[in-house]
Order: sequence, then structure tokens, then C-alpha cells
Amino acid sequence: MPLRPARCYTHFSGPPYTRKEYIPGVPPPKITKFEMGNRALIDEGDIKGELIALEAGNIRHNALEAMRVLVNKTLTTLLGEANYYMRVKVYPHHVLRENKMMAFAGADRLQDGMRLAFGKPIGTAARVYPGTIILEVWSRAGGEDKVKEALRRGASKLPIPTRIEIKKLKNKD
Repeated sequence: MPLRPARCYTHFSGPPYTRKEYIPGVPPPKITKFEMGNRALIDEGDIKGELIALEAGNIRHNALEAMRVLVNKTLTTLLGEANYYMRVKVYPHHVLRENKMMAFAGADRLQDGMRLAFGKPIGTAARVYPGTIILEVWSRAGGEDKVKEALRRGASKLPIPTRIEIKKLKNKD
């Protein structure tokens, strides 16, 4: 698995750190709305777009929120609010920790380095694996290109490579 630079929390090893009842001071996730648009399109929609992870990794809560805002804004602009339904399928359960180090003159006399370096909670992330559906969008026929464009823009906010699939739904006559 090739490592990308400047992605401190994308790759993981070891079990998830999720037991918030035992972890004091976990900041709440920035993403709070997971469903947007016209819910009736789940049954009435003609197409379904999916954003699928290609690699295992962590997606931080602020990246999920940035993706949701951008996809929602794009779909509202291109299709209108009544012509799509969007659902974020992953939730940021995994608590991220950081061993904060001081970065000023004379800090070397105050720090302990790696001694007891467990770290304090700094945020949350969703763990995804290859094939995990991150986001789903339902729409009417004729909106395939617009849904694909919205998902493409949303994927640019994520730290892992993704694939977009557009599926034709069977009519429920």
C-alpha cells in the first residue's frame, strides 16, 4: 500500500479506539446531518450513485462534513432540492489521539518525548475498507451526469482514492 505524504491519520494499524464512555474529552464530530434531500426518491428514484472506497483508511470527521456540504451544494445547484436524496453511510466512531509536543525555544527542557506517549483525543474518524460505500445519492432519470459530477467533487475532499458507480434502479411497477 503506497503511503502518501502529509496524511497523518489516513492509514491505520491495530484495533479501533471507540469506547467513548472510557475516554474523557472526545470532541464531537463536525458532521451531524447524514441524510439530505427528498426521501421519497429512495422508492421513486430511477438512478442511484455510490461513492466507494478503493483503499482501507481513516476519513476524519471534518473531511466527511466537507464532502457532505460540497455534494449537497452541487446537487442543489444542478438538480434542485426536490430532485435528489443523499445519505452519508459511514460514521466517525474511531477516536484519534495526538501526543502534543511543545514547539518553542527551551521546550526540550519541558518535554518527556516518547515517555508515556499515549496522546489526548483530538477528533474522530470513520474507518473504511475497500468496497465500503461512503455516500449514496438517489435521483431521477436524466440526472446521471449531474450526480456523477457531484460525487466527483465530493471525492476530492477525501484522503483515500474512491470509485463512482451509477446504477439504474428497477421500476417498481
